Amino acid sequence: MPTIPRARLICDSLVSSASAPGAVAAPASAPPPITFTEALRFWLKLGFISFGGPAGQIAIMHQELVERRRWISDKRFLHALNYCMVLPGPEAQQLATYIGWLMHRAWGGIVAGALFVLPSLLILIGLSWIYIAHGDTPIIAGLFYGIKPAVTAIVLQAAHRIGTRALKGTLPWVIAALSFVAIFAFQVPFPAIVLAAGLIGALHGRFSPQSYAGGGGHGGAAKNYGAAVIDDLTPPPEHARFTWPRVTRVLVIGALLWLLPMAALVAIWGWSHTFAQMGWFFTKAALLTFGGAYAVLPYVYQGAVESYGWLTPTQMIDGLALGETTPGPLIMVVAFVGYVGGHVQALLGPERAFLAGAFAACIVTWFTFLPSFLFILGGGPLVEGTRDSLKFTAPLSAITAAVVGVIVNLALFFGYHVLWPQGFAGRLDWISAAIAVAAAIALFRYKRSVMQVILGCAAAGLVLRLAGA
Repeated sequence: MPTIPRARLICDSLVSSASAPGAVAAPASAPPPITFTEALRFWLKLGFISFGGPAGQIAIMHQELVERRRWISDKRFLHALNYCMVLPGPEAQQLATYIGWLMHRAWGGIVAGALFVLPSLLILIGLSWIYIAHGDTPIIAGLFYGIKPAVTAIVLQAAHRIGTRALKGTLPWVIAALSFVAIFAFQVPFPAIVLAAGLIGALHGRFSPQSYAGGGGHGGAAKNYGAAVIDDLTPPPEHARFTWPRVTRVLVIGALLWLLPMAALVAIWGWSHTFAQMGWFFTKAALLTFGGAYAVLPYVYQGAVESYGWLTPTQMIDGLALGETTPGPLIMVVAFVGYVGGHVQALLGPERAFLAGAFAACIVTWFTFLPSFLFILGGGPLVEGTRDSLKFTAPLSAITAAVVGVIVNLALFFGYHVLWPQGFAGRLDWISAAIAVAAAIALFRYKRSVMQVILGCAAAGLVLRLAGA
């Protein structure tokens, strides 16, 4: 079995209790088969409790599906996670889709993936409306005053977390530095950075393959929690076996699910209309999210703020703050971008601003997440047939290194707009700086969760604002 560096690294922290002294022996018999209704209830529950970003969401699924319910073995869980981590898109949502598909065919995957997203979408539409309608009230303004400095520290932590894994050796550091310079100094588009890093990685892997031997140092044997419904030796079900007709059918259906809504938007409003441009822009964003949401946010900022003007830099920071405090994948911040763009521009008329915002949020969510379902439903059978040979590739390693530099640029962008709200010509906001430093200490030194830091900073900001600071 190959090593599984990223998956094992995430899950090792979750399973220590199973090997603790006095732990109960693993059961020998597998649970009964899972009904579709039983799975549906779990996926719905997961959609409302999936806080904590990808690591927290994967932790919840591992604890529930591997340890407690034993629906899938640790080895199969990690194998699926390994695949999802090399894909563009939100890995936790894709992992839920993969396990749902493995248990209950295509509809199982669709339900699992959709319920991972829908609660967050509905919550964000409601919060976005409150933000636009009441964002200037003292209470809401105070909460955001504390949250925004925390977001700067959270993004820095993301760069550190990815960097400690990705920057092993000289070349990854060089790629990270070059990607930072490219986007910070020369405003090189994020897709160009991804393509260049992938090309460098491919060439390096071809001429220096020994650099990638061994797969990294975080591997380890999968742990045993007892017999599972989908166990290590359980053969892939019939629907999970690779055939070209099945893959072709998925790709054709996926193409139609993209083409028909896009054609409808163009037919009704025209290609240059904001609705159609949102669909096209977030389709491209969905294919560039290597490294998770923090990696694609600079691309979303370049397009949504600088190119299209759908929202302001301050609104972008506020949107990320909302995304951090709601369940579901962080990339759901795109729903906020869509809502603000649709509402503020009153794309359906002044009297239907909320409807325009909600419709735009649904559009960007559809086009952002559709590729994730296709990657799983189309690529899953191939992955199930190669469980013992899936590896990380050199291009993806280089892309991950480039992502570190891009995220550092994002942290600087947030820090600039939060700490110098009037620009460098204005004064430094010392209170925001103090909140950002406190958030960084809580994250890095005391290992507090993102949700704890967000809530603490929001409370501090509210108190300071109401006190007239």
